[in-house]
Amino acid sequence: MRRPFIAGNWKMNLDRASAVALAEEVAKEAAGVEGVDLAVCPPSVYLDVVAAAVAGSKVALGAQNMYHQPNGAFTGEISAAMLCDIGCRYVILGHSERRHILGETDEDVNKKVLAALEARLTPIVCLGELLPEREAGRTMNVIRRQFNGSLAGVHAEQMARIVIAYEPVWAIGTGKVATPQQAEEVHLGLRKIIENRYNQEVAQSVRIQYGGSVKPENAADLLGQPNIDGALVGGASLKAESFMGIVAGLGL
Repeated sequence: MRRPFIAGNWKMNLDRASAVALAEEVAKEAAGVEGVDLAVCPPSVYLDVVAAAVAGSKVALGAQNMYHQPNGAFTGEISAAMLCDIGCRYVILGHSERRHILGETDEDVNKKVLAALEARLTPIVCLGELLPEREAGRTMNVIRRQFNGSLAGVHAEQMARIVIAYEPVWAIGTGKVATPQQAEEVHLGLRKIIENRYNQEVAQSVRIQYGGSVKPENAADLLGQPNIDGALVGGASLKAESFMGIVAGLGL
């Protein structure tokens, strides 16, 4: 049985004080929650203070990105070792905003995935199609290409440690959301891709989150699907009430 995992991606939002306040409130509300893994992923400049705010709680710390090199003359970048040093357990890699706005390729994501695994960080690897790709019936072709490219060279034991986040790009921050049936279809397809590359045991162990305008009002329907193991939450993670409302959608 896969343990559900809900993570909040705060993106480039909040200031120091509001980041700490949000982290403290989420940690407090999470104290009574069982049977689910929780994480918050603040902007990198607030990782340290958020780490302190969630220390000793049921809420883990995640970063929104990292660089694949362990150290060196890479101005502005952050290494996996630095994230571990500050207390991160997770790192989001290959988010659509980094792919489609900042130009990251599958090869770029792959280098980061391998570096994160080497550092014992858990990568949350994002995959998703653009609206024209979905309308052209190419969703699974895009997902398969991103999966194969972003996870090249990952062996079975490592794959079992990775979290996949399916995020249809057309549903991120738009207010649109894939229907539970649309999301489940892709999640099931992803599980089949994993099974074909590895085996059924690995495919059944990998957690696949859904992301894309998830909110308390639609969480129960999405999270109730058999192959949806949680959510990577954007805007709704910026308030503890809505973030925990999504967690409540698990019905635990």
